[in-house]
Amino acid sequence: MRIGIVSETYPPEINGVALTVHSLAAGLAARGHSVDLIRPRQQQPHPDEPGIDVLSVRGGALPRYPGLRFGLPAARTLRQHWTQQRPDAVYVATEGPLGWSAMRTAKSMGIALSSGFHTRFDSYADHYGVGLLTPLVRSYLRRFHQRAAATLVPTEALADELHAMGVGNARLLRRAVDTQLFHPRYRDEALRTSWGVDAATPVVLYVGRIAAEKNLTVAVQAFRAIQQRVPQARYVWVGDGPERAALQAANPDFVFAGVQRGDALARHYASADLFPFSSLSETFGNVILEALAAGLPVVAFAEGAAREHLIDGVNGYCIESGNSAAFIEAAANLGGNPALIRHMGRAAHQGMAGLSPDAVIRDFEKLLRDLAEENSDASAAAVSHA
Repeated sequence: MRIGIVSETYPPEINGVALTVHSLAAGLAARGHSVDLIRPRQQQPHPDEPGIDVLSVRGGALPRYPGLRFGLPAARTLRQHWTQQRPDAVYVATEGPLGWSAMRTAKSMGIALSSGFHTRFDSYADHYGVGLLTPLVRSYLRRFHQRAAATLVPTEALADELHAMGVGNARLLRRAVDTQLFHPRYRDEALRTSWGVDAATPVVLYVGRIAAEKNLTVAVQAFRAIQQRVPQARYVWVGDGPERAALQAANPDFVFAGVQRGDALARHYASADLFPFSSLSETFGNVILEALAAGLPVVAFAEGAAREHLIDGVNGYCIESGNSAAFIEAAANLGGNPALIRHMGRAAHQGMAGLSPDAVIRDFEKLLRDLAEENSDASAAAVSHA
């Protein structure tokens, strides 16, 4: 099959959507498909990969996220490109201006069309002081995804949310994690020494964008509660974002490691001890799977990956959404109990063993093939009745 993938974020950008889209594209290419990737032009483009042809289009910097870009509308370019090399199916991963123009173009050309619901942009408005825009953003997302034959979501709960929004085409495509990369064996005592801790000192880890929508205040409060029980505890932050400078100035005892990738990221996970994840804005939260695979017990609200993969009291604590006091208390109890950290950490790693990236790619492949066949049958029926 020739498969078009449209995304406004892609490596070397570091975020859950970019990494998920790259995994899907690379997985399809590895299975012999031709992947036609359309994305905004980058200053430091991702290296060429076999089976993935890249069409770079105009883009702009995302406000407050200088390392990320959005794509400008490109309907004419897309129509010309897809007329010359028509894909069997198109997957639009992001809902920005490029994604919107791709949806309209593919729809008008009669190409089998799917979309991905990765980011709760409607929930971001409150975090950036424009809560009045939330209904408008939600309306836009509803109209966007209603254009697709299928909107792919990682959890049943998110499918239910989309249905409540008026999007009835949600189909489940579960997420996986690289359990060979994210593994306890990468624990690095030299790295821990660089953080100023010994083997007995609990290290709390944050991985992700350092941004307002991640509920950072609760994350900091949870660590301070841990610190009251274990004064020598250390908080390590992996990532970057608009709130980093203020957070670093307000908390000089925190360790800020910046953006980490690949083996270095795996060492940071495995060298920590617990992973409180306070965000309430995730559609999924890939970092939860990565932390669990690396052997870290997780404390998180019952959203996305936590609802699907956290077993309360077994591999961490799954907290009622929005109950910050319970989240802080659970993190403090776990952080002050080394034996429980080790016990839950073993369960966390073992619980991820069955999440196969290959199975996710096969499911994605089948879904796109089914959409293409359904679209072809519908087109043939329309011609026969003309």
